[in-house]
Amino acid sequence: MTPDQQFARWIKWSIAGFATLFAYFLMADLLMPLTPQAMATRVVTKLAPQVSGKVIDVAVHNNQRVKKGDLLFTLAPEPFELAVEQAQLALAQAEQQNHELDAALTAAAADINARETLASQRWREAERTDALFQRHMISLQQKDEADSALRSAQANLRASQAKLAQLKASRGLGGDDNLLLRQARNKLAQAKLALAYSRVHADQDGTITNLQLKPGSIATTGNPLLALVSEQVDVIADFREKSLRYVGENTRALVAFDGKPGQLYAARVSSMDAGVSAGQFDANGRLAAPVESDRWVRDAQRMRLHLELDTMPSNLPAGARATVQLLPENPLTALLARGQIHLLSLLHYVY
Repeated sequence: MTPDQQFARWIKWSIAGFATLFAYFLMADLLMPLTPQAMATRVVTKLAPQVSGKVIDVAVHNNQRVKKGDLLFTLAPEPFELAVEQAQLALAQAEQQNHELDAALTAAAADINARETLASQRWREAERTDALFQRHMISLQQKDEADSALRSAQANLRASQAKLAQLKASRGLGGDDNLLLRQARNKLAQAKLALAYSRVHADQDGTITNLQLKPGSIATTGNPLLALVSEQVDVIADFREKSLRYVGENTRALVAFDGKPGQLYAARVSSMDAGVSAGQFDANGRLAAPVESDRWVRDAQRMRLHLELDTMPSNLPAGARATVQLLPENPLTALLARGQIHLLSLLHYVY
C-alpha cells in the first residue's frame, strides 16, 4: 500500500469516526440528555431580630448544626423588661381608673334619683301655683318663681343624665372587658412579646454559616445577622429546550458531583420551572426592544429542572457543581446514558 493510499484510508476512517460521533451526540442530545449546568442548592434563611437592641450573647459558632428552637443569640433584656413593667403599671392604672369610673357611675345614678325627686316636687308645686294663680289667689311673681324652679330642676336633671351617659361611654362595657382594659392588656402583651423576641431562636433545622456576629453588636429590626442553611437539598439543572420533549415529573436521573468524583447518585425530576427571566417583561411604558442578532444559529434557550436525590450525600454544600444525566425508558439508550455519565464521573478525578 502506497503512502497516498494509506493517507486516504486514514482520512476515510477519520470521516467515518467523526460521522459516528456526530450521530451519537445528536442521538444522545435527543434521547438521553445530559447537562453540566447543574448544582446543589439549599434554602438559606436570613435570620434577623424582630426587635432592636444590643447583642450580649451569641450561643452558636460558625458552621454549627442547630435544631428548630435552639437559641442563637440574645439581646440585652433590660429595655424590654422595663417596657413590660411600664405596661403592667398602665394596666394597674386602667383597673384603678375603672374602679373610679364605677364609683362615679354610682354617684351619678344617685344624683339623678335625687334630681328626679326634686324635679317631680317642683312640677307638683308649679301645678299648684298655676291653679292658685288661675283663682287669683297668688301673684304672677310667685307663679313665675315656681315655673323657674321647675325649669331649673328639669335642666339639672338633664345635665345629670348627660353626665351619667358620658361616664357610661368612658367606662364602656361592664366588668373587666372594656376598651380601656383591652388596650392596656394589648400593650402588656406587646411588651412581653418584645421581651420574648430578645432571645432569637432557630425556626428550622440547619447549619449556621459565615457567622460574623459578636457580643456588643447593635441589632436592628429586620436587619439580617445570621445565615441558616437548610438541611433540604434541591438539585437544579439547566437543559436545552429540545432536550426536554420527553421529560416529565418522576423521570429518573443520575447525578455526578464534582466534589465526589466517581460516585453517582440516583434522583428523579420533581418539577420544572414555569419560565425563565428571558421571558419576563416589565410594563415600563416603553416600546418593545426585539433582540438583534446576525447569527444564523442562535443560542439555545435553557429551562430549569428540579431534582430530588434518593440518597443524600454527606457534607454536600450549597452551590456544589454537578452533572445531571436523564435516563430514558428504553433499556438500550438507558444503558448508554449510564455509561456516559459514569465516564464523566470518572473524568472528574482529572478536571
